[in-house]
Formats: sequence, C-alpha cells, structure tokens
Amino acid sequence: MARKKVNLAWIANNSTRRATLKKRSKGLVKKVSELSTLCDVKACLVVYEPQESLPVVWPSVHEAARLVARFRSMPEMEQSKKMMNQEGFLQQRVVKLQDQLRKNQRENREIQTTLLMYEGLAGRSLHNVGMEEVASLAWMLEMRMKMVQQRIEMLTAQMAEPSSHSTEASRKAVPPVAPLVQGPMPVIKEKTAMEAAMEALQTPNWFGDVMDPNGNMMHEMVQPYVDNTNPWLHPYYFPFN
Repeated sequence: MARKKVNLAWIANNSTRRATLKKRSKGLVKKVSELSTLCDVKACLVVYEPQESLPVVWPSVHEAARLVARFRSMPEMEQSKKMMNQEGFLQQRVVKLQDQLRKNQRENREIQTTLLMYEGLAGRSLHNVGMEEVASLAWMLEMRMKMVQQRIEMLTAQMAEPSSHSTEASRKAVPPVAPLVQGPMPVIKEKTAMEAAMEALQTPNWFGDVMDPNGNMMHEMVQPYVDNTNPWLHPYYFPFN
C-alpha cells in the first residue's frame, strides 16, 4: 500500500510532534551514516531537541567539531555556494512545480489541438473557433507536414542506397587488367649529331671487308659521318682525308 504524502506544515499536537521528531531523527541519522559509507564523504549531524539538554550528534562530538571548523575556515563565498535553508528549499520547489505546470499546460493544448484537427477532418465547421486555437492548429499542421516530408526523404535515401551498393560491388567484382609490360617503359634517346660523330671516331675497325668481281677480298675505307649542318663537324675542324 502506498504511503500517504505528508503535509509539510507545523504539527500542532504536542505528542504527535514529539513522536515524529524522535522517529525522523533516527531516520536522519541512518541516512547520513549511509551517505558517508556509500559515497565515502565526510558528514556530520547535529540535532537540538527542545526537551533535551544535549543535542544528538553523529558520528561524534570531536569529529563534528572538526568538520565545522573546516567549514568555517573556507571563504564566505565558498560557504554559501551550495548552502540551502528552508526558504531556498521552498523556492526551489516552487520553480519545479511551475515548470511542471507549464509542461502539463502545453501537453493539454496539444491534445486539444489534435482533437480539433480530427474534428475538422471529419467535417466540423471551424467558424466558431478562436484565433488562439486556429494558430495552434496551423502550427500543428505545419509540424505534421514537416514530419511527413522528412519521412519521404529518409525512405528515398534508403531506396537509393542498395542500388549504389550493388553498382559498387559489381565494379569491385571485375578484376583489373594487368599491363602487358611490367615496370616503366624504356625510353630510347635519339643520338645527336655530335654523339654519332664521336661514336664513328671511336669505331676500332675503319675498313670493311668486301669482295671484288673475281672473288678476292678487298678493304674499303668506310666513309666517316659528316654533318654539314653542324659547324663543329665541318672538315675544316676535323679533316678526315
């Protein structure tokens, strides 16, 4: 069975108030002890009861005094950075409840606008609808149209992906044609006139063996290569005869 929510207000009955103080003090000590053990944090608890001369201190008076001294040694801005009193706690609760209220109002407005849209699709006349409701209906229709357009674009992209994958797979299935000649193609350098003349000069055999009409071997002088277009190979510089 769910526990009844307690009203946060001062308890007027003395006996009920004392019993609640005793019960909740024990629960508070237990919670602080669990927090210190589970999270490995330094914590202390001091509770002053109206009918008791000594306060309830956890874990001990010495440890509580040490933690309070450490807290007081901090700068004032650091002390109040995360400090909260009853007023601050109530203000925080009010802000949360206001946010929850705005959220519920927005959800209710969306439900009412959706019902109005369905009634209009069913044939109901919208002449008696206010401007605020018409604006909400126009906003909802625009949002629904955007959702439909996004859905169409997503499905179109999904249908286009398999065809692109199949084309890419077919391209990968065809093996590349290996070249007939491995390695770089040899480059044949054409000899210049000077290189050809120098090669002719360095030839060790200047005589060619030929046969006369009677069948006897003859020696014929091989004519050297002369390039008349190059002045450096002119007979004036290299007289061969």
